[in-house]
Amino acid sequence: MRIGIDLGGTKIEGVVMAADSAVLARQRVATPQGDYAATLATLAQLVDDLETSVGAKKMRVGIGHPGALSPATGLLKNSNSICLNGQALQRDIERALQREVRMANDANCLALSEAVDGAAAGAPSVFAVILGTGVGGGIVVNGALLDGANGIAGEWGHNGLPRPRPEWNETPGPACWCGRHGCIETWLSGPALAADHLRSGGASLAGVAIVALAEAGDARAAATMSRFEDRLARSLASVINLLDPQVIVLGGGLSRIDRLYRHVPALWDDSIFSDTIATRLLPALHGDSSGVRGAARLWPAD
Repeated sequence: MRIGIDLGGTKIEGVVMAADSAVLARQRVATPQGDYAATLATLAQLVDDLETSVGAKKMRVGIGHPGALSPATGLLKNSNSICLNGQALQRDIERALQREVRMANDANCLALSEAVDGAAAGAPSVFAVILGTGVGGGIVVNGALLDGANGIAGEWGHNGLPRPRPEWNETPGPACWCGRHGCIETWLSGPALAADHLRSGGASLAGVAIVALAEAGDARAAATMSRFEDRLARSLASVINLLDPQVIVLGGGLSRIDRLYRHVPALWDDSIFSDTIATRLLPALHGDSSGVRGAARLWPAD
């Protein structure tokens, strides 16, 4: 048995996964906001609770987290949960749990889960995307995670939006928490979708409400969704031109928008440098649970 933990900005989810991939126990708790010490304590308590629930101790633990561990310092960087940045998260949680812990970016965990037994099972190359509070990405090639020389492979969310459209006022773009303007994350995250709708004269609405209005024929919401889909198509086209993956898997809250899988592949053709396009765009098979399953898979089943 292995424990997988998905450390999110608002919730922390943990599971106990058996060798056959069955989930034997599951628990979700709120993430302490802006408090690193409390986050560590919550992680340690969650592991203890999961072990108690299955009557086991000192189980192997994998954690998916926002951002990346710096190969140079071992400290966390690039996390939109700001309190984690600059912290020795792996060292500190290993000290708290008194055991080795394996860690990976949360989008990497999504990619691993979906490449092993999810929507992209058996595909030689997979790019997995989180479209949620932030925008992340992970890469799996021949069943193995690609970390990269700097530990940032797949971090497409902090590239600039490709081929900005002046008619949509896409330059310089919204300010990003990373200090730049116009990052893909500022256009394609859940909050970004809501902000774009508001800027265009719409009401202050969550993404799910904007989608519902668009499907009901509301012209302003339909225009917001058309812009979102066009931006997603351009951004994914740049990934295809670089990585040429067999499958792109979408996870996160916005991945539940069914129309994306019809509209985006029809829009990305013009930006992809190929005569034919075989890349498939699919929703994560395991949904919200994919990241935590991938975290458990950071350890082998045997």
